[in-house]
This record gives sequence, structure tokens and C-alpha cells, in this order.
Amino acid sequence: MKVDPSRAAALISQIKGVSERIAAVSKGRSVRLVAVSKLKPVNDIWALSRPQESGAEPQLHFGENYAQELAQKAELLPRNIQWHFIGGLQSGHCKNLAKIPNLWCVSSVDTLKKAQLLDRYRGEFIATFSSSSSSSSEESTPQKLNIHVQVNTSGEAAKSGCAPGPETVELCRAVEAAPNLHLLGLMTIGAIARSVATTPENENEDFVALREQRDLVAKELGFEQERKLELSMGMSEDFEGAIALGSDEVRVGSTIFGTRPSRADAKIKE
Repeated sequence: MKVDPSRAAALISQIKGVSERIAAVSKGRSVRLVAVSKLKPVNDIWALSRPQESGAEPQLHFGENYAQELAQKAELLPRNIQWHFIGGLQSGHCKNLAKIPNLWCVSSVDTLKKAQLLDRYRGEFIATFSSSSSSSSEESTPQKLNIHVQVNTSGEAAKSGCAPGPETVELCRAVEAAPNLHLLGLMTIGAIARSVATTPENENEDFVALREQRDLVAKELGFEQERKLELSMGMSEDFEGAIALGSDEVRVGSTIFGTRPSRADAKIKE
């Protein structure tokens, strides 16, 4: 695959800068960086996912907002890439998403119906793959889907997500019970105004609320001692403040890849 050396160098420099900022705030705690590659070509992803001459670890976690775009990119790129679907999840997306072997996480599950569909179709896909003569190694066998339950911490009508409280707890309980899903944690996007105002010193109310919901779910599901549920919160504008409040995963796009083209002008491959 063609990779422009100057573009690759710029991407590597930019992701290195983000990683350094994460390390400065996390103070030794492990925080997953999901590089949000929506509307960017596979050439950019390939440039970051290869072993680097500098010895830096390749970036393998990438986030996509559009189901069809994710599926197309997954077909073109190596299976070691760990894809995250982070966009608004529709019921009609679930079947095709569940068939992507290296889909690592769906971070926007907000209804029981969507969780049930993902569980059903992932189970069918694993069963079909396992019985196929083309499956040649344990490493290539699709695994359970990691799930973040999305919580609408800001209470905005236009935002997706469960209402905090019993609704969030019950959806988490259902995901935990699903045989082909794994409850990884909770996710929020939150209000834009709060995001813009966030700094490590100025706490974001949405992040505080998600942490409280995580603690509630852990208590109700009996995970307080035996298992940690992670928090996925923080994007380009506010990831340092999110980490300061305990985020285990941040989703950073424009700071790494630059300005995105319009969806109509976006190219899968250059």
C-alpha cells in the first residue's frame, strides 16, 4: 500500500505528541488511545499501524463512526488492527458489524435491542467461522465483542445513550449476561460546552457523572472487588481532563489526523 513518507512522518509525530500528553496526565496509569480515523484513507491508518523505525509501538486501536466505512477499511487492512465502532449505533448496523472478525469494541450500545442483535449475530458468525475449513489458527478466531454502554450524562434530547440510573444498570446487566458480548465499561460524549471548558483543573460534569454511573453499575452487578469496569470518555478537546477524572480510554481524531474532509469527498484509499 502506498504511503507518502512526509504524511507518515507528520502522523507519527502527531500521535507521539498525543501519547506524551496522555502520559503526562495519567501518571503511569494505562490509558488506551483510540485513533479516530473516520473519513481518513486506509493509507493513513497503515502508516501508523506498521512497526516504526524509531522503535515506537505501532498504533493498533482505531475508531470509526460509520459502519460501512469501517467494514470497507477492515477488508483492506491487516487483521491485527483492533477496530472500535464509536458512532451512533442503529439496529440495522448490528449484523454487518458483528461479522467483522477484528472488531474489538462497540462503544455506543444504548438499548437492549441493539445488544441482543449484536449478541445474536456475533454468535452466528463465531459458529460459522469455527465450523469453516478456512479457520486455521486460534488467533484468527473471532472473539466476543467488547461493549461500552453509552450513557447520556448530559440529558440532551439529541444525544444517544441510556438515562443514568436503573436504565443504565439494567442494560449493563443484559450485556454481561449475553454469551457473545463482554461488558468492558461505560462511555459518554457529553455536552460540547462542558467539553470546551474542560481542563485537568476544571472538572467536566459529564465525566464525573459517568464515573458515578460506573461505580453504581459495579455495585449493582457485584463487580466492586473482582472486576474493573472501564470509563471511555475524552476526545481531542478534553482528553486530558477526562484522564484526570479516571478515563481508561480516550478517542482522539483531528489532533492526530488533521481536518477531516466532507463525507462526500472522503476516500477510502488514496
